[in-house]
Amino acid sequence: MEPEADSEHDATDSVIRLEGVGKTYGTVRALTGIDLSVQAGEVTCVLGDNGAGKSTLIKIMAGLHEHTSGTMLVSGKARKFGSPREAVEAGIATVYQDLALAPLMSVWRNFFLANEIRKGPLRLLDADRMKRITRDELAKMGIDLPDVDRPVGSLSGGQRQCVAIARAIYFGAKVLILDEPTAALGVKQSGVVLKYVARAAESGLGVVFITHNPHHAFLVGDHFVILKLGQMALDASRDEITVEQLTEQMAGGDELAELRHEMHEAD
Repeated sequence: MEPEADSEHDATDSVIRLEGVGKTYGTVRALTGIDLSVQAGEVTCVLGDNGAGKSTLIKIMAGLHEHTSGTMLVSGKARKFGSPREAVEAGIATVYQDLALAPLMSVWRNFFLANEIRKGPLRLLDADRMKRITRDELAKMGIDLPDVDRPVGSLSGGQRQCVAIARAIYFGAKVLILDEPTAALGVKQSGVVLKYVARAAESGLGVVFITHNPHHAFLVGDHFVILKLGQMALDASRDEITVEQLTEQMAGGDELAELRHEMHEAD
């Protein structure tokens, strides 16, 4: 299936929009001609195997790498981030697979890491307020965790993902980029994380869900993009594709159909 123009959305209603974005590293072309629209309140799923270009795409939106061609629009303005801090200041939060959490520190300390609330002339930590906020924000995501003093490493994988997602939402993210959040989780914990992904979109964020699992993508996605060898192999909205078609495209698309035809002819 060839990439299709996104007729429903334009640059004026996209939180992030990539237009012909490419990235080269010397003579190596990692991305070519990427057109991608991220809408507030929607989950945009970016799928692809290892080496497809997903990591490079994340790094461009997260401010780790600058694109070398095309245009990236953030809230309608052309941007080229020079650092992750610039991306965060523009409202783009990225949750990587390692989560950037300190396992031995408490849940509330992780929640406010580098953003601590202080009080009084001595600028002491306002622990009670931070604990209360942490509990309230996790409750909004459906996690009832009265004991936020426990080490974050004692939480389940799904709960740790929830802490990272809730933290990003609380600190003003407009776009939440999730890098393979279900890759290392079992079926039950994956379901928990997918619920949080949906809730993040329901709260009004534009969510970019990076995954290699078409079934997980289809459970929460509104828009689907498949990358292959740094190029877009699919660009479709939810009403334009089924989970079976999405899975087939991930498995090889036209190449798979051609192989089936050859096998049928051989029979």
